[in-house]
Amino acid sequence: MRMRRLAVLAAVIAAVSACGSGSDTGAAANALRIMAPAAPGGGWDQTSRTAEQAIKSVDPARKVEVFNVPGAGGTIGLAQLAGDKGDGGLLMTMGLVMVGAVEQNKSQVTLAEVTPIARLTEEYEIVVVPAESPFQTLNDLVAAWKADPAKVSVAGGSAGGTDHIVAGLMAKAAGVDPKQVNYIAHSGGGEALNALLGNKVSIGISGIGEFAEHVKSGKLRSLGITAPARVPGLESPTLKEGGLDVELANWRGFVAPPGLDDAARKNLTDLVTKMHDGQAWKDAVAKNGWIDSFQTGQPFADFLAAEQSRVKGIIAEMGLVS
Repeated sequence: MRMRRLAVLAAVIAAVSACGSGSDTGAAANALRIMAPAAPGGGWDQTSRTAEQAIKSVDPARKVEVFNVPGAGGTIGLAQLAGDKGDGGLLMTMGLVMVGAVEQNKSQVTLAEVTPIARLTEEYEIVVVPAESPFQTLNDLVAAWKADPAKVSVAGGSAGGTDHIVAGLMAKAAGVDPKQVNYIAHSGGGEALNALLGNKVSIGISGIGEFAEHVKSGKLRSLGITAPARVPGLESPTLKEGGLDVELANWRGFVAPPGLDDAARKNLTDLVTKMHDGQAWKDAVAKNGWIDSFQTGQPFADFLAAEQSRVKGIIAEMGLVS
């Protein structure tokens, strides 16, 4: 009888332990971390936190956490992601900026080592000056640039990133040597904005969504955008209207650590697809002036590979890499 009681007790303990273990596993499986590989205030941070809320709106039971790993155009975060091999509960926000930063920083870890999940959005860039700036038009900027490129300081994101590429393309179109551009890199959009509002730099370049509200409030003035046509609701000409034949769209997306099995990759892809189809994400895309460029699976993997080749060519022409 005593042995039977001990056997029953052992079975009960085992069952309780199994339930507890299963609960913990379920909680872990239902948790998602999103890495923004830059300081707060920039496009990756904004996209990550927007995605956090959009995922919670379509999957309220899921725990979502955003964390920042700034530095080196996102390549520090990229290296950390590569170290989390097989982690199916982790996404990293990235985009065109990181493609250039990998080349610029000669990163030991490349985008060939990650698991592509989805391209999310595209966004055109905007060129702004502080409200007190003597540059009233793009022609004023070009004249100053030609007179002395070193005196025109340009605030933007990471060296070799989208903002830097736009500055180089603008200089080239204006007849100024791209290598002479006085570009000041910042690790986050917030830092670049503070430099502009403090009149510490001549011009700033970033995604439209990061500077649009400050343009509308009158704190900044837009000299041009990199879109093919004017953007509704934003008082700004295009760069082409100002005489510079420059058009470029930044893009952002999600990648996951290497070594994911098919089930983990599918789970993340399905979750991001569900987020994309939800109203909260659609509203955020419209509010921020983003362009929906959603793409998953092999098409996104092929796009990512093609972008690495394209951007390497652009920044090599600008003299940013040898």
